[in-house]
Amino acid sequence: MSSSIRHVVPPVFRLLVCLVFLCSARAVTYAADYFPPPDDAGGWRTLKDPAQIRALAGMDAAWLEKAFELTQRGTQNGGLLVVRHGYLVFEKYFGRASRNANPDMASTGKAFTSIACGIMLSEFKAKIPDGLDTKVFTEKYLPEAFPLDDPRKADITLGQLLCMTAGYNGEGGAPTNVVRGVASPGKAVPGQNIKDLDMSSLRVPLWTEPGAGYSYSSPAPHIASLVLRHVTGMELQDYIGERLAKPMGWGAWGYCLHRGDFTMPHANGAGSTALHATDALRFGYCLLHGGKWGGRQLVPAEYIAKCNQPSPYNPHTPFSLQFEHNADGHVVGAPRDAFYKSGAGGFGIFIVPSLDVVIYKLGGSKGQYDVTLTGLPQPEPDTTRDDWKPIPRTPFNEGSLGGDDGLRRVLELVAAAVRE
Repeated sequence: MSSSIRHVVPPVFRLLVCLVFLCSARAVTYAADYFPPPDDAGGWRTLKDPAQIRALAGMDAAWLEKAFELTQRGTQNGGLLVVRHGYLVFEKYFGRASRNANPDMASTGKAFTSIACGIMLSEFKAKIPDGLDTKVFTEKYLPEAFPLDDPRKADITLGQLLCMTAGYNGEGGAPTNVVRGVASPGKAVPGQNIKDLDMSSLRVPLWTEPGAGYSYSSPAPHIASLVLRHVTGMELQDYIGERLAKPMGWGAWGYCLHRGDFTMPHANGAGSTALHATDALRFGYCLLHGGKWGGRQLVPAEYIAKCNQPSPYNPHTPFSLQFEHNADGHVVGAPRDAFYKSGAGGFGIFIVPSLDVVIYKLGGSKGQYDVTLTGLPQPEPDTTRDDWKPIPRTPFNEGSLGGDDGLRRVLELVAAAVRE
């Protein structure tokens, strides 16, 4: 404060300004050391009053409401949770979503596969010394892949699997292939079959040489989970449970293994995790803190650092180790260090280090909240939106703005809520 201003500002006011500054600085400092206990032991520290949210978390509650309004327009069921400086500043749900629901998070689960692989590479370095550069189609890492149905697969690395550049054909009826930023339509081929998940993933054909292009292909991260299974000697779900869920104190969680009269013998590395909403936040909060939880380093910091920047394994599009990153600024209203993973139905976990923010957006159809998928006990659902239909998009409006467009817009609105 300049001397000229100091003479005209009352001493009491100057004292109040100093106290506000000290309180804000203390909130930021304490956020670095704060890790929430499990929900059954008190859970996240929470702010609900707009004035407190502004003073301690540096956010405008009105903009958070705007983000929630957009969320409601996009999906049949859903919710929005936001953490800043270690405070849960926003938590609202609609439809069948709720704090303790366990919906099928779809491809959001790919992020968990990636982080599990990052832990594996550190814990079992002697078994996989070349790390992400490891060519994994060998008898040691993928014995079930032999004999190879395509000799080019012998050149696929773990990093390429996790960056969707292994050459595997994209999924769906109209896959998109990207080479050095240039997109072109691909051809549809049979993808994963949940009744033979391992072999159906391994046998998906290549559309190009390993490393030569990007195509979003769910078999790739599942094959990475097969490598993890052989290296660690543990199932993916068990490994995540021991290395992440238990240390962070997650509540009931699992994978959506039960599909009608068939139970999948292995979790799908391509997704379908089912966590409580506040535990999905814990996962993101751990990544925000460079893999730390309390006094423990759960995830290697150097691995997380590779998730929100361009990858040498993917020079084609901003997608690194199962996370979309914003290093090129394509999400215009968000910081360039933001990274996130989306999932079908409007799910997404976002981490924004420069803003000290974690966001978890829920979405999903009625089917994604089917309690039989996990067999876990669920709260009584709110069925009032079971007949909800999206607003059609027209030249004059954005419609319901679902999918990744809606996710990116929510990210921009939450970023706009920051007032520091």
